[in-house]
Amino acid sequence: MGDTTEDPFDGIPDDLTADLDRSEQTLSVRIERRTYNKPVTVIEGFDPDATDLKELASELKRAVGAGGTVDDGAIEVQGDHEERVGDLLADRGFRLV
Repeated sequence: MGDTTEDPFDGIPDDLTADLDRSEQTLSVRIERRTYNKPVTVIEGFDPDATDLKELASELKRAVGAGGTVDDGAIEVQGDHEERVGDLLADRGFRLV
């Protein structure tokens, strides 16, 4: 006999399930001071299975005009962009702490 459990998202378009996945993630955005007291904006709390971190990091870096990286499931953007990054993530449907 087959598995009788149903996918709760069965029949819902993929773009809407992606929105649901994003809204269920609670992210934190903070500023860290690194070498020579340079600020780095760190975004944590992603579900790595539900979010393409490299693509999102690219979009955020492009939007604020800065460099950055993905490291240990977190996105790091060079500079103090806490407010702007928070707005961009909220616009994309993420919840922020």
